[in-house]
Amino acid sequence: MWAGLDLSTPAVMGVINVTPDSFSDGGDVTTVDAAINIAEDMCLAGAKIIDVGGESTRPGARLPELDEEIERVVPIIAAIAPIAKKYGAKISIDTRRAAVMAAAVRVGADIINDISALTHDAGAVTFIAEHQLPVVLCHMQGTPQTMQDNPSYADVVAEVYYDLAARMAACEAAGLAHDKICIDPGIGFGKTTAHNITLLQNLTEFQKLRAPILIGLSRKRMIGAITGAKNPKDRLGGSLAGGLYAISHGANILRAHDVRETVQALQMWQALQ
Repeated sequence: MWAGLDLSTPAVMGVINVTPDSFSDGGDVTTVDAAINIAEDMCLAGAKIIDVGGESTRPGARLPELDEEIERVVPIIAAIAPIAKKYGAKISIDTRRAAVMAAAVRVGADIINDISALTHDAGAVTFIAEHQLPVVLCHMQGTPQTMQDNPSYADVVAEVYYDLAARMAACEAAGLAHDKICIDPGIGFGKTTAHNITLLQNLTEFQKLRAPILIGLSRKRMIGAITGAKNPKDRLGGSLAGGLYAISHGANILRAHDVRETVQALQMWQALQ
């Protein structure tokens, strides 16, 4: 169990980006009503987590003002919280800032999803430990503004592994229970396509950290690099293939834009095991 979810079977985390500039769905959700409809569709399709973000983390994206980020996500989370509860799903807030985390939790967020693994804001670890909140620690080399400039590793698997292990240790030293932690190797966050492939091929190594593994590769640039699909919304096939590969190599949660298709693919995969 993690965050009240049984992960003995793979779970899907659906994405709601309340941003004008996200790489594949920026501007898709501009009203509370739109978010409500999308959240209900995702829950009906089988999503176990709805991930709400107010900051685009595509390469080169700007960091919004703090108040701007809060104003984007809080009304959405407040509106979809009853829907998630109705279907037994959880809400995660995708943010690097402790103030946004606190505001989101007050209106119904259950999980913190931080691409900086709680390094961006010094108050984040303290807040999460104080409230014993489930957290996703994502690996990123650099920041969204710089991460794809020239990502470099001597051994990408070992370096990502030990960076995540260090962040887990920091959380536990602050008082967060080990069973609250989920890890994400950070596909596309300061990695080349070759780095991403190597991480996925060696995903079982990360099971040694004894934490659930989340993989987010839905619609990402690596799929375009491999397949030639330039439009992110044309990368469904690659997203499904990559997701099923990740699940078969130890992932527990898939973060996906196309929830219905991802759930269906997982249902077939499970039936064939």
